[in-house]
Amino acid sequence: MDVLKDDHIFRMTDDTGMLQHSKYSLPDPKHGYTTDDNARALIMAIMLYERYKKKKYMDLIYRYSSFILNAQNEKGKFRNFMGYDRKWLEEEGSEDCFGRCLWALGFAVSNEHTPQGVKHSLLHILKNAMPHATSLNSPRAKAYSAIGLSYLEGEEARDLVFDLSRSLCRHYEESRDGEWKWFEDIVAYCNSVIPWSLIAAYQVTGEKKFLDVAEESLEFLGRVTFKDGYFKPVGCNGWLLKGERPAEFDEQPVEACESVLTYLEAYKATGKRKYLQKAKRCHEWYEGANTKGISLVDRETGGCFDGLTYDGVNLNKGAESLISYVISYLKISEANE
Repeated sequence: MDVLKDDHIFRMTDDTGMLQHSKYSLPDPKHGYTTDDNARALIMAIMLYERYKKKKYMDLIYRYSSFILNAQNEKGKFRNFMGYDRKWLEEEGSEDCFGRCLWALGFAVSNEHTPQGVKHSLLHILKNAMPHATSLNSPRAKAYSAIGLSYLEGEEARDLVFDLSRSLCRHYEESRDGEWKWFEDIVAYCNSVIPWSLIAAYQVTGEKKFLDVAEESLEFLGRVTFKDGYFKPVGCNGWLLKGERPAEFDEQPVEACESVLTYLEAYKATGKRKYLQKAKRCHEWYEGANTKGISLVDRETGGCFDGLTYDGVNLNKGAESLISYVISYLKISEANE
């Protein structure tokens, strides 16, 4: 079995959870923590334990789950930013944070490797959060929530997945125009998660329209993000506005990871090998199949550089980049077996 270098995961994680940022290879305490990162880190930890069965990864499952428990406020929503002194910097985080928490909770609750006692705690958190899914406005929050809920059994979760996905299809119908086949008038961050959620919804509900919209929008996104045979995500320094050209840089690691997950979901739902090949090409972005021909993986620490810029890589190695690379690596390794 392959061996993943995990030094940076354990350097970035302390008794509270995973720190948000690093200065080069050093965890940077002054930026504290986010629930966003710890929710995604929970998914990563479960995947690591599932693959390698090591106690150190089980310890991470407990650590990140506890962070999410602490993050939930009395209303059932989630605070996001925490200072290094363990004090919350807000009473309620973004809708996207809420959606990422539902993604992590659904994944963890449905996974056989999550300890039973942890599952009970996460189910408690999930039940307090679920009523808020119906009032979300952000397309990405709806998408992450639908993905998380798609892991669950039961009519309540299935109905929520259907309603959220129907709402995303309305976004799509309102925004699509000629060659522009997207959910908004901008292609911004974490883009592929929206078609991914519709593919997951199709598999849960059997509603063919969800798959049709997912494939059409994913085809559009692919025309934007695959250049000269390699993956080139839309840069965060300007994004892509309808009728304009996509920003060249900075390319973010999270885009490659979520594109891998999306294309693998599309392959699972349709059996079309073109999706499997695109998933592999998205992962190869980390390893140097990108605009600059540079690997974003730090072989010394196992971390992932924070992005691809006009001048090369951003040498910081924060939580989002690290988690994105590890999840992508594990999913592609699994797909190659």
